[in-house]
Order: sequence, then C-alpha cells, then structure tokens
Amino acid sequence: MMRMKTKTTAVPPMTAAAENEWEVRPGGMLVQKRNPDSENRPPPPPIRVRVKYGSIYNEINISPQATFGELKKMLTGPTGLHHQDQKLLYKDKERDNNAFLDISGVKDKSKIVLLEDPLSQEKRYLEMRKSAKMEKAAKTISDISFEVDRLVGQVSAFETIISKGAKVVEKDLVNVIELLMNQLLKLDGIVAEGDVKLQRKMQVKRVQKYVETLDMLKIKNSVSSNRNHIPKQESSPVQNQNGSRHSFTHSPVQAKHQQSPRHSAPGSVVITTQWETFDPAPGSLLDHYPTTAPSKNNNHASSAQPRFNWDLL
Repeated sequence: MMRMKTKTTAVPPMTAAAENEWEVRPGGMLVQKRNPDSENRPPPPPIRVRVKYGSIYNEINISPQATFGELKKMLTGPTGLHHQDQKLLYKDKERDNNAFLDISGVKDKSKIVLLEDPLSQEKRYLEMRKSAKMEKAAKTISDISFEVDRLVGQVSAFETIISKGAKVVEKDLVNVIELLMNQLLKLDGIVAEGDVKLQRKMQVKRVQKYVETLDMLKIKNSVSSNRNHIPKQESSPVQNQNGSRHSFTHSPVQAKHQQSPRHSAPGSVVITTQWETFDPAPGSLLDHYPTTAPSKNNNHASSAQPRFNWDLL
C-alpha cells in the first residue's frame, strides 16, 4: 500500500513594506497606515452621506477622513438623539466611533442606518445621576466645612479663656459640642466615591478632633470652678483655761445633742458634748485681786482678804 504524501504550502511572510502599511488604532482595529506625506496635501473634498433614522433620511456633508463618532455628533441636531445613544450601521455592521469613513468604505452618497441604543442611553442616565449625586455631596461637604470653620473660632476662644484660669459657662461648651455632633451626623449620611469620599473622611476626622478638644476643656472648666467654690467651715473660738483659744466646729451631731435635753424624760441622764464658754474677765476686775502668793511661814501667816470694788457693780 502506497503512502500518500500531503503537500503543505507555506504562507509567505509579510514583508517589511507590507508591515509598514498597517497600524493598530486605539480601538484595536487594524487599519491601513496613512502616509505622512499626505498631511501636506490639500484635504479631500467632503462627501454627502445619507443617514436613515426611522423613515426619515438626513443628508450630511462630512469629510471622508472623519470618524463615525464625529458623524454621530453632527446627527445630534437633526435627529435630537444624544451622540452616546446612537448606533450607526454601515453595510449591516455596527461601526466603532474611532473608525474612519474612508477606510470603512464610505463614499459619496453612501447609505448609513442610525438606530437608538437603549443600553447606552440607560448607562448615560446612570452616569448623569451619579454625577449629580456627587456634585450634591460635594456641595453639602463644602457647607459643612464652612459651618465647622465658624465653630472653630468659638473653640479657640474657649481654649484661650480656660488656659488663663478663667471660667466659661458650661452651657456654652455643651451647645458647641451639640452643633459639632450635628455636623458629624450630616457627614455620616453622605454617600460618596472618589475624591468626594476622601473629602468627607477628612471632615469627619476634623470634627471628631474638635469634639475631643471641647470634652477636655469641659473637664478643666469644671475642675477650676470647683476650686473656686470650696465651702468654708464655720468655727467659734473658745478660750481654754491657759488663755489660748481653740475653734470647735458645730456639727449636726452636736446640735442634736444640744436639743435633746429639752425633750428628755424626767430622771434620765443625757450626755452632751456642749461646752460652756466664758468670756475672759475684764482687766479692771483682775486688778483688784492680789498677785502675790501667801508666805509659807506658819508663824507669820496672814491671810490677805481680797478687796472688791463695789462701785463697779
């Protein structure tokens, strides 16, 4: 049995000249490379293309070197469709926005079909809503930042006053804290992305920092106010037998013992800690008493009788 031989034909490699004739466009399409010398040539005359939209034909004069994306922008006026919501078909094939008319084979009086793209339209609406939402969030953050700047001035004033040892009304501190917390709640309700989300995060940290500062100032203010209002105990000076004075503080227990004898039953013994205090005798009365001690000699003992000035009575 004879073995059949298969003949393989090798594909000739692309020459360097052929490789230089083609280039890849940004959209990924392999197109013929334009000659750089053609840029110095005068532009080709415009062509007239017929674009069908529904049952209406629109004739557009456009350069053959233009792209389908440029043609869509020119159709926005006559058709009323946004260029992102359009879909162009040439020879029953959808064309990319970056494709050139002349390279795609479009010539004078060529027919192009225009269709409305619902998916692109919905996508554009979502992008518009997202953009509007981001703008609203950015404006809200800007307003909150302005309000926080106004409250920061009050925080600085409180900090200066308390650092000097003065007292601030506690109600004012509480009001500023509540205002800052309201701004913090507004920031928590903002949903943002990208740069707007970063701005929101920075404002949250900023407000939290000032709230913590006010909490510390509130503690310092309460401590300084307590030092200025220390209650003083009432004391009554009592002179002891040696002539020195001692102060005894009247306590509620002593007051209770002082009032108890009035209501005690007859014959009962009541213990009290109330001490009677006597005023020192005036100097005029002490002058009439002898200051010399009697002699210890029994033989010559004589008792000195005190003399009292009855005129003083």
